Amino acid sequence: MKEWIYGRNPVYEVLNAGRRHPFVLHVKKGTKVKDRLGDILQLSKEKDLPIEWVLQQDLDVINKNHQGVALQVSGYPYANLQQILDLADERGEPPFILILDTLQDPQNLATLIRTAEIVSVHGVLLPLRRTVTITPAVVNASSGATEHLLISQVNLAQAIERLKKENIWIVGLEGSPEAQPPEQINLNGAIGLTVGSEGSGMRKLVRSSCDVLLRLPMKGKVESLNAAIAGSIGLYLAWGARGYQ
Repeated sequence: MKEWIYGRNPVYEVLNAGRRHPFVLHVKKGTKVKDRLGDILQLSKEKDLPIEWVLQQDLDVINKNHQGVALQVSGYPYANLQQILDLADERGEPPFILILDTLQDPQNLATLIRTAEIVSVHGVLLPLRRTVTITPAVVNASSGATEHLLISQVNLAQAIERLKKENIWIVGLEGSPEAQPPEQINLNGAIGLTVGSEGSGMRKLVRSSCDVLLRLPMKGKVESLNAAIAGSIGLYLAWGARGYQ
């Protein structure tokens, strides 16, 4: 399967990560070659990638937010759960995994992936169905962070059971009364932080699989944070507990 990645940072990160096979680079005619575009062209030359200078309307057909560049590549290379666990082992770190249960909004997924990459999680788990996946729109919104993370599509219930057998603490993020505040939960260790869907939160089976529920304290008048913000805060809390390592 082939797809088009658009936008300067996403295109650069795809080329820089080198996890996909690139086929051709399209660049808008008349574009000044400087900054990030210069980096893209340099990487393309190093990879002997065909470069075609095209009209703006040719790029507009791909996406209006192309920023003068688009890259045709192979589909997203999903990892498997074992690769994620192996990465933690290679780094000599307790596993730090983000589990996303049926998110629907590409922007929310992209935000969480971008945060996950920043705080150095070892991998992200998505369910097999009823979820947004790693599309070019998500790659673009994440500014290419998708290309530097191991992301796997799995049966979440089975994957969580496997993680628990590996002594990984499953922490579910929600605002229910029975959930505990951060100071009552030990986040310094092997954890799988679980974030539910935007509307209904975690599904029943996923929620019941959690070892503990984490509640973010709130004082303002707005009822709750959205999934992307809450998940990002949860990731930073866990990263802080790990000494920002």
